[in-house]
Amino acid sequence: MISSLDHLTVVVRDLEAASRDYATLLGRTPNWSGSDAGAEHVWFQLSNMALDLIAPIGPGYIGDFLRTRLNEAGEGVWAMAFATPDVHNMHRILRRRDVKAAAPQPIRARNSKTGVEREWQTTILDTAATNGVTIAIVEQLPDSLAWSPSAFTGSADAAVSGLDHVVVTTPQPERATALYGARLDLELALDRTNPDWGSRLLFFRCGELIVEVAHDLKTGIVDGPDRLWGVSWRTNDIDAMRERLASAGVNVSDVRTGRKPGTRVFTVRDRNANVPTIIIGAAR
Repeated sequence: MISSLDHLTVVVRDLEAASRDYATLLGRTPNWSGSDAGAEHVWFQLSNMALDLIAPIGPGYIGDFLRTRLNEAGEGVWAMAFATPDVHNMHRILRRRDVKAAAPQPIRARNSKTGVEREWQTTILDTAATNGVTIAIVEQLPDSLAWSPSAFTGSADAAVSGLDHVVVTTPQPERATALYGARLDLELALDRTNPDWGSRLLFFRCGELIVEVAHDLKTGIVDGPDRLWGVSWRTNDIDAMRERLASAGVNVSDVRTGRKPGTRVFTVRDRNANVPTIIIGAAR
């Protein structure tokens, strides 16, 4: 079954600029760049998942798809990939649970600078079964296990230490619960409705982080797809993290009390490839 979140993929127009922006945001250097099928990737490995920035660079089925996606929806989070120890077994389980998925196949990316290749075994779920969200299941092969986390560019305490949660918005929370809870078998850790926030929030545990599904109470139960929306990054020292980003010219909010007891947060308003972003740290 699913053991963790392997990575999130963010689609960007200018990969070089996005790489610089995320190196600043994360306080880390990327540890992979590669290309395949008309697309180029830059990869940041964190302690509990990875961030994959991707942009079209030429002809090819992935590059062609990304250009269409950028024209229709712009930059932002495109996909999330869950990790499993056995993708073929996971594929069989999903089919038994009426979740259509492509047959597992290897995906390769070649580093244009070093010539080193990475390879993953991957199955991509049918978006009709995932309520419109692009979801992959990944089994990394023995020669391409996850790297050690990306190197810090400064103080580790003022950098991102990992992902706290990824947010999916839904117009139908019970439908989303059936997918993430029953079919993908993620643990529903909390189901909270708060009229003051105007939302119902479902928290699904996935390894060392949370997949948060958010429903707008004002909109109500309506037809429409779910959408990958935003992220919350963890840091060890939220005040130092905010000061570092503000000094680098990033537009950030003041630090405020978080909704989760014992936390403080601030919002990153730009240089995030159109991904709604907050930073979360412990309260004083």
